[in-house]
Amino acid sequence: MPLLPDPVRRLAAWCAVLLLVAGVVWVAVRLCGEFRTAVTPVLLALLGTALLGPLYRRLVRAGVQASVAAGLTCVAVVAVVGGAVYIVVAALIDTGDQIIDSLRNAAKGVSQRFGAAGTGLDDLAVNARTLLRRFGGTAASNVISGVSVVGESIAMAVLALLLVFFFLRDSHRAVVTLRSVAPGGTADTLEAMARRAFEAVEGFMRGTTVIALIDALCITVGLLILQVPGALGLGALVFVGAYIPYLGAFISGAVAVLVALADRGFVIALWVLGVVLAVQVLEGHVLQPVIQSRTVQMHPAVVMLAITAGASVAGILGMLLAVPLTAAAFGVVQELRTRYAAPSDTSSSGPSSSGASPEPSADTPSDTSPDASPDS
Repeated sequence: MPLLPDPVRRLAAWCAVLLLVAGVVWVAVRLCGEFRTAVTPVLLALLGTALLGPLYRRLVRAGVQASVAAGLTCVAVVAVVGGAVYIVVAALIDTGDQIIDSLRNAAKGVSQRFGAAGTGLDDLAVNARTLLRRFGGTAASNVISGVSVVGESIAMAVLALLLVFFFLRDSHRAVVTLRSVAPGGTADTLEAMARRAFEAVEGFMRGTTVIALIDALCITVGLLILQVPGALGLGALVFVGAYIPYLGAFISGAVAVLVALADRGFVIALWVLGVVLAVQVLEGHVLQPVIQSRTVQMHPAVVMLAITAGASVAGILGMLLAVPLTAAAFGVVQELRTRYAAPSDTSSSGPSSSGASPEPSADTPSDTSPDASPDS
């Protein structure tokens, strides 16, 4: 007779498995943190490859050489991202003084309306130079550290761009390499897991891009109608910010409202706020369910928890990477469930458990894709 009943032993086994998995994940996160300058470009390059893969494959199918197609794809993304950043920065520089003046006027209005409660804001706006001189040493050290961070970020961005080129050009070799290092008879399983994970990331990036484009177009049209300066730059900021769920929309919307407040006044700023909120409602109740449900099947609560965990681990970068990585993990789990589910489960859920790997989609890189050209 066993010392412990069967349910207790099963619970202990599950606890041991959970502790082991948690320990492995913790060690992996710590190692990624230690080698973040190498890991971050790889993760960003994977996201870029998932986003730019369809364009690259269309160029290859059109007869363009693989290396040339990968180079043209990278040049296109540099032009789009660089143009968006330039437009955003130029728009913010043009209206920067107006934003500061509007904030100072707002502080004065608060102080006049609420008395001493707004005095601190007014004093802060008037005595900014005194405060800066008093804390000049700290500001100088922060500037130096900021310059180093900017330099590191530029280096990682350049490395990520180069990795995107190689990932696109040599995508057909990934499956061959994965199967060659797979132990025993697990090659088919590992290939299916990798395909499912990449399809999940590709679906997330494709759906997010469509939603970001619709958001940017709607907000840009609203800003143009309201005659807010820098409408194109603010629309580009909305497009870029949409890749960071929730926080990106909040920051880009706040910048648009501030610019409208600086140049067009309080009433127009309220109209801009209404436009931003209307677009967010459209995204949350129409675009997200219709578009993302077809690409990445994750509950909004899971998305928010993933973003929170990513922010606690790696800040804004963690927020950017949390959702696609979670989508990849969900894809791997779904593939394992499909392969190793009990016969009763498979009969009720639909997919068979014959162990055959799913057929790769037309947009999924494989060793038989047309990009396997001799020059690569």
